[in-house]
Amino acid sequence: MSVKKKVLNIAVFLLVMFLTFYALFSGRDLTEIARSVAKMSPWYLIPAVALAIFFVCAEGFMIWYLLNAMRDKKNSLFRCFQYSFIGFFYSGITPSATGGQPIQLYYMNKDGNRVSDSTVVLMTVAVVYKFVLVVLGFGILLFWYHPLRAELNSYFPLYLLGLMLNVILVVLILGVMLFPKVILKTAKFFEGILIRMKIWKPSQKRDEKICGFIESYQQAVTWLGKHKGRLAGVVVVTFLQRCSLFVLTYVVYLGFGLKGTDAMTVILLQASVYIAVDMLPLPGAQGITELMYQAVFSQVFTGSYLIPSMLVSRGLNFYFLLIVSLGVVLVNRFVLDRRRRQVQRG
Repeated sequence: MSVKKKVLNIAVFLLVMFLTFYALFSGRDLTEIARSVAKMSPWYLIPAVALAIFFVCAEGFMIWYLLNAMRDKKNSLFRCFQYSFIGFFYSGITPSATGGQPIQLYYMNKDGNRVSDSTVVLMTVAVVYKFVLVVLGFGILLFWYHPLRAELNSYFPLYLLGLMLNVILVVLILGVMLFPKVILKTAKFFEGILIRMKIWKPSQKRDEKICGFIESYQQAVTWLGKHKGRLAGVVVVTFLQRCSLFVLTYVVYLGFGLKGTDAMTVILLQASVYIAVDMLPLPGAQGITELMYQAVFSQVFTGSYLIPSMLVSRGLNFYFLLIVSLGVVLVNRFVLDRRRRQVQRG
């Protein structure tokens, strides 16, 4: 990622964050909100923080679990946790979370891992993530349809859109894996249309990227076919990982001493918000996540607890993790990279 692109992504992220917080706090009593946030029990805040950390570390565990199965060179679990935090930061500041994997691949390759191995691992984690999200989305839609529609109200179409976008992505990924030649011809067809419309210019580099993208997925499906047990383990960990953020919101609910809404309702509502906004082209899905949270949880976090609960849950599952991830990025950029260069010179 070029310096210019990094600056642009960060600028867009900060602008969206400013507009989000301005919309949230405009005309509200900030002192009252601060007092309400302070009522959160520290005994529930600790497990909430642990769930947020687990969300990122679970991906690091899956990277470690798969990467070490592919070659004799062993990677430390702690280093794989770092890959995950680095990916979280760059995914959080780029639209549709597109910036994380390329940076992860860069660092994995820098540590001596083969690009082909690292690509297969990251592709597998991404495919399973989307697959689990689609299964959860359809499960909620099939078995919780009427409560879902009533609770989401005007946001129900957004839920369907988010689920549909995830389904399309999973179908495309499976298509690349199972029918690479068909997908390649389709990509070339649409590329030709865009070139004739003068939207794109002919580019050999773009052709190489398309072919490389499809080849990486083919490598992933070949490896997974030989290691079905590893795949099953990744599916289980991914399910627990995704659920950790949904459970976090219920822990916040308990932390404010609220009663009247069962755990399953809170967890499913948070899952619905997550699925609805996951594929939207906004850095960190900022703005729409907060707006939807206010609408969906207005009958759950009653009284003056709606905004404070959102600040705590959203603060932990996104902004807190983003700050921790930034720290990991800075340490890698200015400490570990410098130390590596010194060792090489020595």
